[in-house]
Amino acid sequence: MSVLVTGGAGYIGSHVVRLLQQRGEQVVVVDDLSNGRAARVGDATVVEVDLATDAAAPALADAFATHGVDAVVHFAARKQVGESVARPAHYWSQNVGGMANLLQAMETAGVGKLVFSSSAATYGAPQSAVVREDGPAEPINPYGQTKLVGEWMSRAAGVAWGLRAANLRYFNVAGAGWDDLGDSAVMNLIPIVFTALDAGEVPTVFGGDYPTPDGSCIRDYVHVLDLARAHLAALDHLGTEERPFDTFNVGSGAGSSVFEVLEVIRRVTGVDVAPDVRERRAGDPPQLVADVSRITSTLGWSTTKDLDDIVGSAWAAWKTNR
Repeated sequence: MSVLVTGGAGYIGSHVVRLLQQRGEQVVVVDDLSNGRAARVGDATVVEVDLATDAAAPALADAFATHGVDAVVHFAARKQVGESVARPAHYWSQNVGGMANLLQAMETAGVGKLVFSSSAATYGAPQSAVVREDGPAEPINPYGQTKLVGEWMSRAAGVAWGLRAANLRYFNVAGAGWDDLGDSAVMNLIPIVFTALDAGEVPTVFGGDYPTPDGSCIRDYVHVLDLARAHLAALDHLGTEERPFDTFNVGSGAGSSVFEVLEVIRRVTGVDVAPDVRERRAGDPPQLVADVSRITSTLGWSTTKDLDDIVGSAWAAWKTNR
C-alpha cells in the first residue's frame, strides 16, 4: 500500500509514518514544515507545501500520480485552542481550507480512503463525565469547530463520491514511541512543564477553580504510540465492507487532572513542580474523558500504556533532544 500522510513530519504524524514504514508500506509525507522536521520521517518522500494554499492542488496531484497513493492519513492542521479563539478566521482558513483542497485532490485522483485527525474538542463542554461518539458535538472554540466541520466534509464526500473515511477524535496525546520523535512543539501540558523546568521557571496552570475534585481540568491522556496504532487499525478497517461507524474516540477511558499529571512529572523527573495557577483559559472545558467502547469493539484497539509510561517516555525523549 502507498499512503500519503499530511503533517507527517510532525509529532503524531511521524509516529504513524514510522509504524507504516515498519510494516513495509510506501509513505509520502506532505508537510509545510512549520512545526514538523523532515529528519523525523526517514526515507519517506517529503513534499513541502501548505495545504491551505493554491500550491496544494498541483502538489497533491503530482504526489498521488507519481507514488500511486492508495490512502491518506490527514494530520496537517493548526491545533492551539487559545490561538484559535484569538485568530478564528485563520483557523477556518487553514483547517477547513486545507481539508477542502485535500478532498478535491483525492476525488480527482480517485484516492478513496481517508483517516482524519479529529479531536475531542468537537464535544465542547459535555455534561456527562464520559463522552460517547453519539453524544452531542457542540465545540466551544474555533479549533473544535474546524475539526467537526472536517468530519462533516469527509462524510459528505462519502455520500457524493464514495470516500471511505474514519474520523479519529483524539483526547490528550503525549509521550514518545522513540526518543527521536518526542513532542518538541511545546504546545501541550507535558512539554510545556518540561520547558519551564529546564529554564528554572514555575509552570503555569490555567484554572484552579473548575468544578472538579482538585479544581484543575481533567483530561484523558493517551500515549502517542497507542494513538499511532489506532491510525493503522482505522486504515485497515477502511478496506473492509462492514463499517458501521465512521467516528471513533481515541483515549484511555480514564481521566487525570492537571495537578495529578504534575505529580507524576515530579515523581518521574525528581524535580519539584509547584505551579503558578492563573485564571482559566478561554475555550477550555472542565473535563473530557473518552468512552472507548466503540473503537475497542469495532477496530480491536485499546491502549497499552498508562500515565507513568506517557510521562516517562516523554521525559526520556526530552532529555535526549534538549
